[in-house]
Amino acid sequence: MVEPTFICDDDYYVPDANQLITEDDTPVDNFASAKQQRLLVSSLYSALKTQIFLAEANVGVYYTDLQPAIVPDVFLSFDVQVPQNWWEKQNRCYMVWRFGKPPEVAIEIVSNKEGDELGKKLRIYEHMRVSYYIVYDPTGQFGQVLRVYELRGMRYSEISETWLEQVGLGVTIWQGEFEGRQDTWLRWCYQDGNILLTGDERASQAEQRASQAEQRAQLLAEQLRRMGIEPSD
Repeated sequence: MVEPTFICDDDYYVPDANQLITEDDTPVDNFASAKQQRLLVSSLYSALKTQIFLAEANVGVYYTDLQPAIVPDVFLSFDVQVPQNWWEKQNRCYMVWRFGKPPEVAIEIVSNKEGDELGKKLRIYEHMRVSYYIVYDPTGQFGQVLRVYELRGMRYSEISETWLEQVGLGVTIWQGEFEGRQDTWLRWCYQDGNILLTGDERASQAEQRASQAEQRAQLLAEQLRRMGIEPSD
């Protein structure tokens, strides 16, 4: 057990970060999960530029110093930012007592049954009071591709709704291409169902709009010439 540290005169317990494992340098994941994690994180930073939030993949979350960190595949926490001095031990991962609250959303991507996403991990996020816990099971290990749990009181309830009211975002299953890979993906979406775009998708749409505008201009110029009018006149 970590020796307690007290600040001020309020006997407020602050765990000593120097005695916690903030990284163990043993990442073990698969290509599909890694790409899915990048998609979920990158689209948030591309689409929510005016909001303050922290979204990461495979970063440890400590809710107590009495238990090892849990490492969500993806988490999302609003109204918090990584401190500037992020190399300091206490700033290297998400310690709930330093950020003042747990993340609003935790996502686990199922690749096998050993992760116990519907058992131990669910109970940990529930105890941590994460508002929404999402289990994405692309290969159907547990029989259902997408499960969404909402914290109601002290317990999680599985809900059929994929709109996360408390965070103003939803999730959806999407068929398409990301980083050159055509597949089925879990995406963030707005309430109208439109997905949050990545930076590359935004750039591609801008190029398409520019190309369409140029084509319209060329068509108009041809029509004017047939009428005996030079477009430059």
